[in-house]
Amino acid sequence: MYAGNRNLGGNGMSGVLKGMRVVEGSAFVAVPLAGMTLAQMGAEVIRFDRVQGGLDAGRWPLAPNGQSLFWDGMNKGKKSIAVDMKDPRGKELITQIITAPGEDAGLFLTNLRVQGWMDHETLSQHRPDLVSVTLSGDRHGRPQVDYTVNPALGIPDITGPEGSSNPTANALPAWDLIAGNMCVSALLAAERHRLRHGAGQAVDLNLKDVAAAVIGHLGMIGDATLNTNERGKSGNALYGAYGHDFLCADGRRVMIIGLTDRQWRGIVKATETSTLMQQLAHEHNVDLGDEGARWQLRHHITALLSPWFQERTLDHIAPIFDAAGLTWSEFRSTKRALAEDPDLSSENPMFVETQQGRSGTYLVPKSPMSFENCETPLAVKAPILGEHTEEILGDVVGMSDGEISSLFDRGIVTAPSFSRRAA
Repeated sequence: MYAGNRNLGGNGMSGVLKGMRVVEGSAFVAVPLAGMTLAQMGAEVIRFDRVQGGLDAGRWPLAPNGQSLFWDGMNKGKKSIAVDMKDPRGKELITQIITAPGEDAGLFLTNLRVQGWMDHETLSQHRPDLVSVTLSGDRHGRPQVDYTVNPALGIPDITGPEGSSNPTANALPAWDLIAGNMCVSALLAAERHRLRHGAGQAVDLNLKDVAAAVIGHLGMIGDATLNTNERGKSGNALYGAYGHDFLCADGRRVMIIGLTDRQWRGIVKATETSTLMQQLAHEHNVDLGDEGARWQLRHHITALLSPWFQERTLDHIAPIFDAAGLTWSEFRSTKRALAEDPDLSSENPMFVETQQGRSGTYLVPKSPMSFENCETPLAVKAPILGEHTEEILGDVVGMSDGEISSLFDRGIVTAPSFSRRAA
């Protein structure tokens, strides 16, 4: 028999979405990010996984004890239930959780293959006003990730050192991040429609279309259509304006941006290169007040600025740039940033040192959004797999203690405490 605790309490969340319940079936980045974003705004987010853990349960980076720091990061503030979804009774339980009654419930986020028992058509038979948001790889139903979408759309060909012919992948999963936040927008928009009209709906989007839309918004499709030359790689230069990295006398490296006219004039003044820049403009018959001209002459500008940086340490440069209000930063590792940058410390009210399950104690961010008339939920830990199984079965599905115990005994559901007892 399983002997656990009922009514374990929620995640202590409050916030602008307090009272909303969202059910999440997901793996990897986009949809877990969407669910976590909603949880950090106060929604009750229930994530369901297989009893052995989801596809991302052990994803890197890992803590020294082998626990997934990725899991910890993407699931903050959620509730977790672990269910054998191959068992008919397990499928029934998931269906009941997704379609549970309540005007603030019936909201489902997923990027799992949902054909059959977990697709919108089937689930909406149990709750006609169900709102489901489903993210897929591409419009044909094929799986995709950033590392496959980017090559298909040309992003690696414009990333990396200037002059290089090798494609360069980007370590930041930009399309996943954008798609995750689009899932949030889609769910909230569909929920508003339901509030106004009483109708549920299925919302579908895919990662490749998200990426294709964004490169269209950025003018990249128009550029490739109307202009003859390929854009090509530009290294660390800011495309279409001026921005570049410089090595200082002490070996430290900085990035400085001259995108706007104010930024550009600030660079020239701070580096005392006004005469040199006037001569450059005169030689090429251009106005360096035009960002396009700065881009075209970027190599010349960098050559004129480089000696100034090479003769000065960053400790000398930093107060000059700060006094001038320039847009700049130093290149550093995340480990160094954590040690040196107060924005990555408890001095920043967004961060709180929190014990994260079995992984350890470290800085955990709450939502970067602050709503004037609503409390910002605290930065809280991610759940251990199945941590809220009993609570969800009791409070959402409405099962008795005896019914819940039977499910544990049959291995249809599990929880950390059950695993420990069985070991």
